[in-house]
Amino acid sequence: EVIGAYAIVVMEKSNPNQLIAAKNSSPLVIGIGHYDEFYIASDATPIIEHTQNVVYLEDEEIAIMDRKKGLKLKNIKNQDQNPVVQELSIQLETIEKGGYDHFMLKEIFEQPKSIRDSMRGRLNMKKGVISLGGIKDYEKKLINAKRIIITACGTSWHAGLVGEYLFENLARIPVEVEYASEFRYRNPIITQDDIIIAISQSGETADTLAAIKMAKQKGATILGICNVIGSTIPRETHAGSYTHAGPEIGVASTKAFTAQVTVLTLMALMIGYKKGEISQTLYHRLMVEMDQIPSKIEKVLELNDQIKEIAKIYKDCPNALYLGRGFEFPVALEGALKLKEISYIHAEGYPAAEMKHGPIALIDEEMPVIVMASEGSLYEKLVSNIQEVKARKGKIIAIVTKGDKQVKAIADHVIEIPLVNEILTPLISVIPLQLLSYHIAVMRDCNVDQPRNLAKSVTVE
Repeated sequence: EVIGAYAIVVMEKSNPNQLIAAKNSSPLVIGIGHYDEFYIASDATPIIEHTQNVVYLEDEEIAIMDRKKGLKLKNIKNQDQNPVVQELSIQLETIEKGGYDHFMLKEIFEQPKSIRDSMRGRLNMKKGVISLGGIKDYEKKLINAKRIIITACGTSWHAGLVGEYLFENLARIPVEVEYASEFRYRNPIITQDDIIIAISQSGETADTLAAIKMAKQKGATILGICNVIGSTIPRETHAGSYTHAGPEIGVASTKAFTAQVTVLTLMALMIGYKKGEISQTLYHRLMVEMDQIPSKIEKVLELNDQIKEIAKIYKDCPNALYLGRGFEFPVALEGALKLKEISYIHAEGYPAAEMKHGPIALIDEEMPVIVMASEGSLYEKLVSNIQEVKARKGKIIAIVTKGDKQVKAIADHVIEIPLVNEILTPLISVIPLQLLSYHIAVMRDCNVDQPRNLAKSVTVE
């Protein structure tokens, strides 16, 4: 008897023409190739180059793959099951480097396209409306929600933090953002009136999956935001929206983050407008700005060489501090995570005002401090925070709005990004941080696409 979560594949020594696979609470995908070919993996990405036809095994199902008899499915009671074959929509060229040195760099540069794909069919500029077909039947529940709980892990959790700011600002709905690994174990108070939004690139994150199963048992409405079509989390949720970012091969998430934030922005904008919390004028203005985001990201990507030069200066620093406020605090956290993930440099993200409550003790002439200082309601306060860093001889790399003068006069380096409404700033300001982390990691001879000790899909607790 096997106890707990598992995904196993076995072969009997005396019968090498047959494989048997089984799973429980851990993902397992079977690819069906030509003639007698079968491929088994924890997600569909490695299977794509061999076949587009897959079967997602359900919990406590057993798959028998025989070169002569084909594929059979049984449940734990030995009853025959009908395999549901799905055709993947992923194209082979999307999982190739396409001339880039690394998948991560390719995926950073794909973000104008991936964000357009996330908005396609949802942001209708001709009609002046936002529509998300995947959650259409749950719009009323969202409009009347007393509380939204966003649960996720890693980079998706940072996207969830941006979502908190978006929903509270635009839709005036209270939001809590929970690490899935903590949420499921602290006996949370969940009611039937709660909306849970689970965010996951792979749709297979073990802790997030367990968290939504727990919340589902308590009667909450579960929505998902995922990238991989047909993965486990979309099958476990009541409804949701795919990000349509395309395959993300690099372990350090880049385009998945901006795609998740894009979907959250569309969702919050739509609900806020339908609730009457934002005016039609603001609604349409933000729609126009959303439509312009991909072209503005293209402008930021043109700064790649400048960012590479900054990376040369700080590639050997043992530590880094990232500061942000408001909508850009989650971006600071994401920037710090990217740097530590792929370059193995210790980095921390903090709210800029919290610096005085401890982190300021770390600042000296050896410490690079990356500050999110674009134009917005907290700009003047950020200038004050930057002055505090400068007074301690910290090296300041500032992400500023194009044309900025105040921060430029103080900072050691400035990276200028196009002006956008501060609600949309995370979609733009995260790009320089991704590039900075990438170039530092390359200069340190790190394995950018597959950092040590990390996996793309965290399918275990």
